Amino acid sequence: MALKNLLRLLCFIMFFLWMDCALAQPVMVTRILIVKSIRTMYLYAGKTLVDSYHVALGWNPMGPKVESGDGRTPEGQYLIDGRNPNSSYGLSLRLSYPNLTDQVRSEKLGVNPGGDIYIHGIGNYPQTWSRVHEMADWTAGCIAVTNAQIRQIWSLVPNGTLVTIRP
Repeated sequence: MALKNLLRLLCFIMFFLWMDCALAQPVMVTRILIVKSIRTMYLYAGKTLVDSYHVALGWNPMGPKVESGDGRTPEGQYLIDGRNPNSSYGLSLRLSYPNLTDQVRSEKLGVNPGGDIYIHGIGNYPQTWSRVHEMADWTAGCIAVTNAQIRQIWSLVPNGTLVTIRP
């Protein structure tokens, strides 16, 4: 009888351990919203907010990116279309900039829209750079978070994720 009760208890424990593992599936982000005016990036899984982060933008953040070298962060809709695990800024996720709207605008102005816009960390800058990151826009047009944050984002955001950047 004691053995039977022990087996029941073990089955009961195994069931709850299995349930805990089954429910602890990693969250996959389905969309990212970046609001430039408040320097905040939001990660969503469906309609559920997964996390938010303070971001640093291009050194000239007002308005949409128009041309290469303007220091602006783009505005519009993009996709995560690539990854660089060996970026100078730590891990980085590439945005599908320029989109058609960006290309048409730059074409009308007769300028090169640029490219290579990423969500990335601060890389090998000294630890003191984390404080600068919190207070200033310093990228050439990218969206920067801390190194710890980009590691988390990298693990949650698959290629193909929709990224919306608002003024």
